[in-house]
Amino acid sequence: MKIAILGAGESGVGAGILAKKVGAEVFVSDYGKIGESYKAELNKYEIEYEEQQHTEIRILTADLVIKSPGIPDKASIIKKLKSKNIEIIDEIEFGFRQLQIKNPNTKIIAITGSNGKTTTTKLTYNLFQSAGLNVAIGGNIGQSFAKQVALSDYAYYVLEISSFQLDYCYDFRPNIGILVNISPDHLDRYDYKMSNYIASKFRITQSQTESDLFIYNTENEPMQNWLKANQIAAKMYGISSENFKSDSIKVGESQFKKSDLTIQGPHNYFNAGCAIAAAKNYGINDREILKGLQNFVNEPHRMEFIRTYKGVDYINDSKATNIDAVKYAFMALSKPIVWVVGGIDKGNNYEEIRPIVEEKVRTIICLAADSSKFKDAFPNLFDENQTAKTAKDAVEIADRIAKEGEVVLLSPACSSFDLFLNYEERGNLFKKAVNGLG
Repeated sequence: MKIAILGAGESGVGAGILAKKVGAEVFVSDYGKIGESYKAELNKYEIEYEEQQHTEIRILTADLVIKSPGIPDKASIIKKLKSKNIEIIDEIEFGFRQLQIKNPNTKIIAITGSNGKTTTTKLTYNLFQSAGLNVAIGGNIGQSFAKQVALSDYAYYVLEISSFQLDYCYDFRPNIGILVNISPDHLDRYDYKMSNYIASKFRITQSQTESDLFIYNTENEPMQNWLKANQIAAKMYGISSENFKSDSIKVGESQFKKSDLTIQGPHNYFNAGCAIAAAKNYGINDREILKGLQNFVNEPHRMEFIRTYKGVDYINDSKATNIDAVKYAFMALSKPIVWVVGGIDKGNNYEEIRPIVEEKVRTIICLAADSSKFKDAFPNLFDENQTAKTAKDAVEIADRIAKEGEVVLLSPACSSFDLFLNYEERGNLFKKAVNGLG
């Protein structure tokens, strides 16, 4: 079989290694430059590759194409592949197909959602790992799923799956599918139609059977509406605020004190509820679950406390790239907020968060190349003297205007690409500037 792989990042190189292992003729093509570490891996496994071009004669004659999730459908090479009816799949789909041949008894727990999927994925993995199970983490975080299928043997995989990955999954069947929430995000990839984005997220259930489990948010309106109009085969288990309305999180007959969690806020109680439900489904006992909750360390840039300076708390929530994520951040805080916001929004409707902004935010600092949208959205909070084009400048403004007992929160509601390479760079520069105060 001739397999062409588009994109030589983590997923593409992982898919290449797996394709080579199963005896395919493999060609990896990246329209950009390939990182040196990925080149080293491709050379190690004697995988042919090219960079900064797509040689169409090699790609358009393939039996199967595995596409990086970052490549949109409007890309010329994708249009040409579709015109020739060449099958295009995601690395997750390829890994799953090969896993079914290698070890069909392996269990897959897959998590998707607009916000909180990384936290839920990492926490679920931590509960399984703390209980001593033979488990791997992958998908949209960590090491490529396909690479792990090629080189290792695990009893369980906990995978974070994006909508872009799901769009090119067909047979992929998680034994447990978790959909934490749906809110407007990446609508530029979905013809600015929320219905298309919702349908993409629910692809996590498309191949599930009655023996599988679907864990979902019963209070998420887009999810509720979709489920009213569509049926899924899997057993359903809903999580809602009723599961954590007291000082504990209750899942089934088990209860865990909120104070035992290393992550706080209603959104994280929901994330924890999903992870606990998945763990209990595979027989992990309450003692082991509690241990996993207590020793969990979350990813950076997600409500990450930096320091208190002059009585002001500084928090890095750079991963909050849409308004729903910002709302969750606000809900987790009780102190008045100096909100650092800005970047390139992805179709945000700021009216949706106006009530909570008016309740929680004293003033804003706009960190963006263009601050006009935020000036229009929040005229009562906007000040021309509180605009910045570097993280350092934003922190210096915060140091000048924040009052003792307040919190300076970087929760941008937007992508970072106007001023930064990615949200990690934005968050790291913000942390560096905060730690440099004084």
